[in-house]
Parts: sequence; C-alpha cells; structure tokens
Amino acid sequence: MMPGVGQWAGEAADRWIPREDALSLLGVKPQTLYAYVSRGRIAARSDPLDPRRSLYAAADVARLKGISGFEAIGQVLPFEPAVKGEAVVQSSVSFVADGRLYYRGRDASEWAQTATVEETARLLWGCGATNPFAGLGVRVDSVGGASHRARLFAALSRRAEEDLPSTGRDPDALRREAATVLNEVIDAVAGPGPRLFFHQRLARGWKVLERDSVHLRRALVLAADHDLNPAVLATRAAASGGASPAGAAMAGLVALSSSPVARNLKAATAYVAEARRDPVGAAQRHLTSDGAIPGFGSDSFRHGDPRADAMLALAELPGDLLAILREAEAAGGARAGFAAALAVLARRLDLPRDGALDVLLIGRLPGLMAHALDQITDGSPIRARLRYVGPRPGGEGADAGA
Repeated sequence: MMPGVGQWAGEAADRWIPREDALSLLGVKPQTLYAYVSRGRIAARSDPLDPRRSLYAAADVARLKGISGFEAIGQVLPFEPAVKGEAVVQSSVSFVADGRLYYRGRDASEWAQTATVEETARLLWGCGATNPFAGLGVRVDSVGGASHRARLFAALSRRAEEDLPSTGRDPDALRREAATVLNEVIDAVAGPGPRLFFHQRLARGWKVLERDSVHLRRALVLAADHDLNPAVLATRAAASGGASPAGAAMAGLVALSSSPVARNLKAATAYVAEARRDPVGAAQRHLTSDGAIPGFGSDSFRHGDPRADAMLALAELPGDLLAILREAEAAGGARAGFAAALAVLARRLDLPRDGALDVLLIGRLPGLMAHALDQITDGSPIRARLRYVGPRPGGEGADAGA
C-alpha cells in the first residue's frame, strides 16, 4: 500500500519508490513521469532487486507534489553513498527506464525507425521549431587524413581550435555552431557532394546502396547517446570549463574511442569476421578461451538491448549473418547487444573494416554535443572533487629528489 502524505513527509528524503507509487501520488501518466526524469526534475535508478524496473526519488516526487520540507527542485540526490571517483551530473539528454532508452522522453528505438540524424540532433539539442541545419553549405578548405577516422578527428579538432569559448554565448547561436560542426565532420568523412541528409551522404561515401541507407540512418540515430559514461563526463567537464561545442565533443570522442565500449565493438567486429570465415564452433571457441562472446549481453539492459533489436529487426540479414547471431546467442545464453548488432550490420552493408566504430563515433557526436549544450545552457555544476591520497610533504614516501 502506498504511504500517506504524512508518512511521506517523514520518510521521503532517503527513499526510492516504484513507478506505480510515483504515478499515483503525482496523478500523471507514465509519459509525464518519464519527461520529469528526462528534465532532471525526478531522479531515477534501477531497482537492485529487479533491474527491469525503475525506482524514483521520493524527495523529488514530494517536491513536485508540493509537500514541504525538502531541498530546492532540481537537486539530484545520490543513488548510493558516494564512492571513490564518483561524480554527480544532471542531464536532460537521455535516460534508461524499464529496459528502454529515451531521448528527451522519446523512446529511442521507436524514434529511430523514421528519424534522421539531423532530427535527432534537434531533439537532443532542444531546438524546438528552430532548424539550425537549414542552409548549410560545403566548406571549401577541406581537411586531410589517411582514414575516415583521421579526417573525422581532423575536422573536429580544427573547429575546436577555431571556435570561440562558449561562456556567455547565446544558446541558439551555439546550436547553429554545433550544426555547422556536424556538417563539416560529415563532409570530411564522406567527401563533399550534394546536400543530402547526413546518412545519405555517408552512404554515398561508403558506397552503400541507396536502398540500404535507411539501415545506416537507424544505426547512427541509435548510437547518439546512452547513459552516463566517461565520454559524457569528459564532454561535460570540458563544456563546464568554457569549451565550444566542438571542443567539448572532441574531449568526449577521444574518451569514447579508447573506452570499453569501443574495445567491445572492435572485439565484436573481429568475432563476426572470424565466424564468417570459420563458422562451425566459433561461439564455443570464444566461450572456452575468453569465457564470453564479445558484443553479446548488456550490463545496462539485462533482458536485451532494445537498440540491437531495433537495428536488426528490418535489416534483412543474409543467412550467414543470421547464423552467427543465433549460434552465439544459443551458446552464450545472452542476446545480441548493441556492439554485436552494429558489427553484424556493418558487414551487412559492406562497410570498411573499421566501419562499425566509425558509425559509433559519428553517431555519438550529436549526443556528445547535446551534453555540451546542456551543460553550457543549464549551468548545473558537476559535483566532483579530487581528494589527494599521496605522500605528505616531507613525510615518509615523499620523493626525496623532488
């Protein structure tokens, strides 16, 4: 039974409640509750007893209900006692609830079925009716690089050096600047050409059939953002220091390119290539040698990554790729995660050898710039501190030669 208001006032400060109680007390629909979470007005966390369910901060619900005695609206309570290296970050970009990923309250898997990269950026950047991508042209002085990724980083770093610091600037101007950055990055990777949608320009650059570009579009949209990770933290830390959207996203992309997410995707890509060459027993060999099959299973989505399902549902996979997925899922007992799905799709589209990682990095850029813009415009501090634990001056263990 849901507690009464009086009991709430005494207990809410340190309690987490299930969705049903939050909805009942607030008198709203689930979509409204998810919107509150997306905007940072209600903190949410996974239920430790059932990861498929979410719990909501009772104090935040109480504030919205108008029960007095709590801190100001917008303060995000820590989910657990502080641990070494923990930072608390407020975000209105995306969140995970009940086994689904939401972009500003929109179910990302459903959104990806029809949305373009540009529309996804507008959603994540909070553009409303404004279209910062309107009228963008080709920059004459293109950047060089031996690979798609080298040109991606070259274009981004050039803008990071050129653009003004973000402190005190107009949010709409920053969104337009972010749009030009993304436009230049796409041209750097795909080469200049007709002003098509970003996924179509990339498809032309990678020689993907036009009818298959829809699969590339879906993958790019689904790669845009996913919960807090080192890339997001690096982006927001740079933005809080005044970096431009390009500079902040550059910090995040560097963190992402060498992160466990990227390493897992590389391993999944290698596994798919190996399984295509020698399909018989490939999954069992990996289980025997490594204890797991790369790209399968998910810490964030214990009952299946909805992004993987959305990416593969309409991909029209050939028989050999379907067999790789089925054998690995049967052998390891875990469904294909985002990495495995993207690795398989990259082979389905015949992308370059590292094409899956390129898709991840390019797709994540709108999300990283969304975090940069969110940090710049919201101004909420990143609650983190450095605690020195090294030798004391002149004490035992201090460097005598310093």
